[in-house]
Amino acid sequence: MRNLDKKMGLMVTLMWLGLYAGAQVITTTPETPVDNQALTITFDASQGSKGLIGHTGDVYAHTGVITSESTSDGDWKYVKAGWNENIPECKLTSLGNNKFSLIIGPSIREFYGVPAGEKINKLAFVFRNADGSKEGKTADNKDIFVVVTTTDVTVSIIAPLASGVFKTGSPVPFDVSATNAGSIKVFVDEVEVSVGSGNALQGTFTAGSVGKHTFKAEATDGVTTVSQTVDFFVRSAVANETMPTGLKRGVNVIGNNSVTMVLFAPYKTFVHVIGEFNNWLPNDNYMMKKDGDYFWLTINDLNPDTEYAFQFFIDGQIRIADPYTNKTLDAEDHYIPATVYPNLKEYPTGQTMHAASVFKINEAAYTWNVENFTNPDISKLVIYELHVRDFTANGDIKTVTDSMAYFKRLGVNAIELMPFNEFEGNDSWGYNPSFYFAPDKAYGTANDYKEFIDVCHQNGISVLMDMVLNHSFGQSPFARMYLDGGKPAANNPWYNREHNMLEPAAQWGYDFNHESPHTEALVDSICSFWLQEYKIDGFRFDFTKGFSNKPYPEGDWASAYDQGRINILTRMANEIWKVKADAIVSFEHLSDNDEEKVLANHGILLWGNHNHNFSEATMGYNTSGKSDFSWASYKKRNWNNAHIINYMESHDEERIMYKNIEYGNSSGTYNVKDVKTGLKRSEAAAVFLMSIPGPNMIWQFGELGYDYSINYCMESNENNCRTGRKPIKWDYTENENRMHLFDTYSTIINLKKEEPVFSTTDYSMEVAAATKLIALNHAGSDIRLVGNFDVVQKTLLPKFSSTGYWYNHFDGDSILVNDLNMSYTLQAGEFALFSQKKLNGFAPYVSVGDPAYFNNAHIAPNPVKETLHVFSGDNPLKQIKISSITGVVLMDKKIVTNDASLQVGDYPSGMYLVHLIGANNGYKVFKMIKK
Repeated sequence: MRNLDKKMGLMVTLMWLGLYAGAQVITTTPETPVDNQALTITFDASQGSKGLIGHTGDVYAHTGVITSESTSDGDWKYVKAGWNENIPECKLTSLGNNKFSLIIGPSIREFYGVPAGEKINKLAFVFRNADGSKEGKTADNKDIFVVVTTTDVTVSIIAPLASGVFKTGSPVPFDVSATNAGSIKVFVDEVEVSVGSGNALQGTFTAGSVGKHTFKAEATDGVTTVSQTVDFFVRSAVANETMPTGLKRGVNVIGNNSVTMVLFAPYKTFVHVIGEFNNWLPNDNYMMKKDGDYFWLTINDLNPDTEYAFQFFIDGQIRIADPYTNKTLDAEDHYIPATVYPNLKEYPTGQTMHAASVFKINEAAYTWNVENFTNPDISKLVIYELHVRDFTANGDIKTVTDSMAYFKRLGVNAIELMPFNEFEGNDSWGYNPSFYFAPDKAYGTANDYKEFIDVCHQNGISVLMDMVLNHSFGQSPFARMYLDGGKPAANNPWYNREHNMLEPAAQWGYDFNHESPHTEALVDSICSFWLQEYKIDGFRFDFTKGFSNKPYPEGDWASAYDQGRINILTRMANEIWKVKADAIVSFEHLSDNDEEKVLANHGILLWGNHNHNFSEATMGYNTSGKSDFSWASYKKRNWNNAHIINYMESHDEERIMYKNIEYGNSSGTYNVKDVKTGLKRSEAAAVFLMSIPGPNMIWQFGELGYDYSINYCMESNENNCRTGRKPIKWDYTENENRMHLFDTYSTIINLKKEEPVFSTTDYSMEVAAATKLIALNHAGSDIRLVGNFDVVQKTLLPKFSSTGYWYNHFDGDSILVNDLNMSYTLQAGEFALFSQKKLNGFAPYVSVGDPAYFNNAHIAPNPVKETLHVFSGDNPLKQIKISSITGVVLMDKKIVTNDASLQVGDYPSGMYLVHLIGANNGYKVFKMIKK
């Protein structure tokens, strides 16, 4: 729970559950906390959610109490500080070995400021680092609770559970504990069923008639008498009845006022549907019928225009949202702004716990403008990896849609969204999935996502979904249905009880058992759903090395060849292609080459991480093959096709420009740490990356030289906020040097898409040293890309394939090659892309005429927002042209004066070229930055 800023916890209404959760992560001294005494808490970061394991910075307790005035365990009282407030009283002391302590005193009551007469039931904790980007919680990612006792007489019902369900005529166990009591009595519907002395009483009674009943426990010391009650329910026998044919798992609309719900729940005995249509209470009218491993129920008399919230209540103990729901409600939903998700239905606080599912019979269908979209050729694929939270200030998918002109100008033809199916919390990278068929509401509505995909398709851009099927976290209903001691039970149809990889850093959440036919069916249904319902164009699957049950010891990241894993992954890909034949299937696999080769030759794209080599190159460190990125060549790997998605940055890697500025090399006055110099070297790296045949990927804002570390913390001086929020730097577009990097990306991306030579199979790479060469050959349009990644001038052999003129595309110049063995000199960080023919967009920066003619000419303002003023000095103009950096002419005006005013307000922000042509054919070009 994050009191005023974020409430991370869900309701856990029974004290024994709170004690159990806390016991996994913290210990107390004294062992039994008493409200009028001091207490020392010891937090073990290696237990529970392990979010702070190995953390060496400050640790704070976000803490409050659950009192007699609380409505649930989500209703924290007397919270010591807001989520982002770091106060000394809540700072823990490091004890070493991942343990931290906190003294609560002089007494619990005084520490929290709880007034006399208000009973303290529990202490509530979430431990965090200074900026809240790391959390320590229970193993299933819940708040931590510690039961508090008192010197007063108290009584607590341990069993039966509130809303527990029992079959009529069956024995019902009860368990009552008290403090400072002389005797305890228990009652069912006010009829005494047992009495005993002391502070504990256990026994059984017989479940009576079907319906709701009240169990009461009463404790007394002879002077003071206290009591507590819980309601429980008695059910009839489960009806065994064949389920109608043609139903899918989840909610099936079967009429204007009726739905049939289906739950696959092997080994379960009975299930009730609870929701706002029955006040969230179990009763026989909503007990599901059983058909083998399935439970089903038809509910009638519903309003087709009403949105209903509901849950499945399994065996009178487990409340889950429909695992196949397309929308969830959660206790954290009220932190989602109405601008992001208008009219979001409220979570039923105080009526249930855990996530609820939602359905509406007359749900308006999205009207697609593009019904069928064809993916780009794989050889021309340029992917833009994007995290919705950190891309725009609003952090929503709708604003990403509004940014379509930016993507079009950049030229990418695929956008890969980091995980956006429902994940735990509202502030995350998304690799902690909970629901697989519902988009996360933190980024917008279902139709907002569909509109984004539709608009992408209208602009020729594929949409790829980052999908996490290696694991789920504790809120997943597939996990929660079958838990045993905080782990998946041995009979869980979908998960392994233990991770097959013993390396702790490779263990996230609960590990899917991909050898289970139930998991196979689930995986296929997930992929099919997003391909069909949302028209997703493909997937990037996270950590596919984990799709195996083969055991690996600690320290082993499962990179060795695994035929069983190959079978699992190729089967999954084949099922995807049955739904969409040209679907893009890509893996973050990163295994040994012999396995990746098999997958690539099967048609799967494999992530190719070259962050280290490219960053060494841009920083200027090239000895001993440090900057050798030849592994980006599919031919080097001996693959049949160019199926490597090569990248130098991703969400998971350090930013190139950050490394340049922090660690860049230097020689004399030339220093890579200089921002302008670092950006120029990033241009060279971008052109080399994009010129390697095969698909490529850019991480968001890499095209602008984003220079905040992956570990940057927004609200502290620590540098360990890997998954935390990052500054959103759209102001980079107002910087000429950064926009030049953008335009370099745009130019090479468009060349890759338009020029066949960039998809050639006839190529070679010499990239091990500081001077690098990529030679691309194709039908008279050969390319020679040369670059100097040293910090001093270098000379190399471009190895031209013919004599004659070769065109330096990015300089707008040409050279005459008379000798195929001629050398070429490059300054530090300089590159040149030579082509046998003029490529699309080739445009000379300065060509004919006398450049001195316009010595006194200038343009203003620059950067410009609306009106650009052109001054030619004393010499008359004849013509003005404005073109894009790639040579596309946007304005062509005849001029007969010495100056002019041009309206450029409608131009997208970025860099342009202003060409001045004089009366005597004098020629000059200015770079214009449009705000």
